[in-house]
Amino acid sequence: MARIKPSHIEVLLNYKLWLSSVTGEGIIEEDRYELLREIHKKGSLSAAAKELGISYRKAWGDLKKAEQLLGYELTVKKRGGASGGCSTLTDKAIKLLEAYKALHVQMDDAVEKAYRDFKKKL
Repeated sequence: MARIKPSHIEVLLNYKLWLSSVTGEGIIEEDRYELLREIHKKGSLSAAAKELGISYRKAWGDLKKAEQLLGYELTVKKRGGASGGCSTLTDKAIKLLEAYKALHVQMDDAVEKAYRDFKKKL
């Protein structure tokens, strides 16, 4: 069967936003943003990892790597016990979430405008 070639191709723009160290190691991007957001919502690294469908070990490693690169803690952990442990975000982590979200909104707007200008030139 012959393939029909479309007369018009819709071109979509995708981009990723992440913050990295000067060595290129990722600090925060969508996945880590979502991890921090889920920790904030659920009060638990384990529950956040489960919600996102990633292993606890990966979540813990990603969190530790980000903390190492940033130079400050993102969570305060309380070890288990009868009622189980919990994790809460530090004030700096909450500010990081807010700043990343605001940056993403600004970038989305700028990219959207640039893409509209691009399409006009086609």
